[in-house]
Amino acid sequence: MSHHHHTEEKNYDSYFYIIALLTGMFVGFVIDRGLIYIPIGGVLGLLTAALFIKFLVRGRHDA
Repeated sequence: MSHHHHTEEKNYDSYFYIIALLTGMFVGFVIDRGLIYIPIGGVLGLLTAALFIKFLVRGRHDA
């Protein structure tokens, strides 16, 4: 049962990463200072998602 629960968490993690990537790319597009900001926004979005999952989501599960 706990293995199945762990698998569900991994699926949610991928949703966080996808949403963060798309949102970061959208913000990079909205900045409109050049096309280079779109991938930079995507990378910053992924880093933000990684920190969010590592510190907030995992910390709440352990508590």
